[in-house]
Amino acid sequence: MSDEEKRAWLEQAMAQWETSLLRLCFAYLHDASLAEDAVQETFLKAWKGCGRFRREAEERTWLMRIAINTCKDMMKSAYFRHTDRSAGLDQLPEIACAFTPADDTVTRAVMNLPPRYREVVLLRWMQGLTGDETARALHLPRSTVYHRLKKAQRMLKQALEEWYHAE
Repeated sequence: MSDEEKRAWLEQAMAQWETSLLRLCFAYLHDASLAEDAVQETFLKAWKGCGRFRREAEERTWLMRIAINTCKDMMKSAYFRHTDRSAGLDQLPEIACAFTPADDTVTRAVMNLPPRYREVVLLRWMQGLTGDETARALHLPRSTVYHRLKKAQRMLKQALEEWYHAE
């Protein structure tokens, strides 16, 4: 693949998948700036490795696998482990207008799942990948993906039962 073809492919991939990858990375890293960095790193890795992409999986699945691995690498870094990225309420600036937070109970419940269950939920239910695409993205058998989805569903049902009945 020539550099011109790689550039055209990268521009198309960025236009098509950047938002989905950003959401996925944010879900992993819980930080918008780090998520943006992870997406940039994902596209850089894809650019370098696009000649090795064998088209055995969909482009989206391949990019999401790169993004997941990039996020995992970032979470292993010394910066991520030793930096307190949370700001206390007293450190936040005054708000300029009234703010009504959205109910993020379900999102928090998903993010509190163990990583093996959170991954399949994010890819299958929140990113809309099929079971087969999720299995390819995570390098797992399809049966394992469905088993983890069932387990995650039971865990979420238990975690959200009180919230649901309070509505």
